[in-house]
Amino acid sequence: MQRLYSAPIPRRLAKPQTQGMRLKPVTLLLLGAGVAALLIVMSVVALLLGLAVVLSSERVLPAVRIGGVPVGGMSEAEAAVALRAAWQVITLRDGERVWGVQAEQLGMALDVDATVQRALRYGRQEGSALLGLFGTVDLQPIFRIDPSRATQGLAGLAALVDLPPRNATIRAEGNALIAVPPVFGRALQLGETLSRLAAPDELADGYLDLVMREVPPEVTDAAPLLARAAALLSAPLRLTLYNPVTDRSLTWAIPSDVWRNWLVTDNAESGVVFSLARAPLEAYLSELSAGLGDAQYIKVAEVTAALQSALQQERTEAWARLYNAPTQYTVRAGDTLGSIAWRHGMQMFRIQRANPNVNLEALRVGQVITIPSKDELLPLPIVPNKRIVISITRQRMWVYENGQLKWDWAASTGISSSPTQHGVYQVLSHEGTAYASNWNLYMPYFLSIYEAVPGFYNGIHGFPRRGGAQVIWENALGRPVTYGCILISITNARLLYDWAEDGVVVEIQP
Repeated sequence: MQRLYSAPIPRRLAKPQTQGMRLKPVTLLLLGAGVAALLIVMSVVALLLGLAVVLSSERVLPAVRIGGVPVGGMSEAEAAVALRAAWQVITLRDGERVWGVQAEQLGMALDVDATVQRALRYGRQEGSALLGLFGTVDLQPIFRIDPSRATQGLAGLAALVDLPPRNATIRAEGNALIAVPPVFGRALQLGETLSRLAAPDELADGYLDLVMREVPPEVTDAAPLLARAAALLSAPLRLTLYNPVTDRSLTWAIPSDVWRNWLVTDNAESGVVFSLARAPLEAYLSELSAGLGDAQYIKVAEVTAALQSALQQERTEAWARLYNAPTQYTVRAGDTLGSIAWRHGMQMFRIQRANPNVNLEALRVGQVITIPSKDELLPLPIVPNKRIVISITRQRMWVYENGQLKWDWAASTGISSSPTQHGVYQVLSHEGTAYASNWNLYMPYFLSIYEAVPGFYNGIHGFPRRGGAQVIWENALGRPVTYGCILISITNARLLYDWAEDGVVVEIQP
């Protein structure tokens, strides 16, 4: 019997298996720390190398400024250029108000070399290198200061930087006046500002901070002003316009609800006074003036001044002058220059001046010539409450004051060959004794009133002396005897001489 043997089953060789290496957490932590330490060391080394490079360079550390001017990273030459450009002007400061002035105006000169060296030393020989590299460093510039010029310069700036105080006042809002609170002023304190200018770190931020003092206003309560204004506004503003040629007046009344809106206050030596805003007042007067027509006009500036003066005295009535325009005259048959001059109460030489391109010795019928304004004969300010009237026909003089007759005297005017020219004139000057060389006359208490011909004046006087000795015309009053002047007695001439100041109007009637 055959034995059966089982064949051996070959064994499979197992694949070798590679298992991942598992590191413990502690190992990982140590490994990470080592890497980080390595990086820190490398960074520190790099930083130290960088610092060494920067500190060993000849440039200003990056974070350094001089009085607000960045000079970081600049060479000595570059920093010098930047500082010279930036510090030609010093910036003055008072709170939010700033001004730029030339450094030399304040007696200041920047020491550029010393200032640049200060910047270069920072972080190397003085100060913190870390701040110079990574922070913010503002160093004080180095100036040379001339105290005398600095004092003079700052004193000259007072008008620029000082703020005057504003008193409590009033203003119109609609139909009402309201109180306006006061405002304190500010005044430069020269000595303290000079001390601050010399302080070591004053200009470190690029500004010179001025030392100022508050100045209180004189008026802090507007209530009394409101009461005074209310009293004024209870009446219209009345303006009397007087024409000294015609001796007539007209009155303008400006309603209070109109001029209330112009009312303002001003400071005067006597305290707070009222005035009117100029622009709306002048516009209003110009409109009124346009209604006067072509023959008369006002000078707006004069009328404005008269109203302002009245209001400052808390009066609502003012007086001003009306002026007369030149006129045109059409030549008629028989006219001559002399007859035209006599008809218009105007000297011939004045008409000739007004018509420089016209041959007045050969006038033609229908020709138009200019007659000058009679205001040419009234060059001085008018005295409104006095007037002298002389009648050639009646040979008398009447003297008026405040509209009332003061004196009524006999008078004498010029003879037919040397007549007195009628017209409206005024007292131009006083002369104790005037001399007329043409007639060898000494005329006492002489009041000059008009220029008869260029350089020769007629006037009012007492009995003259021929050659300074013989008194003439004592018994001639009441008839024409003079050479153009107006004659009155010595007694009356003395009274008139003392009474009639320059500017009094003298009206000579035909």
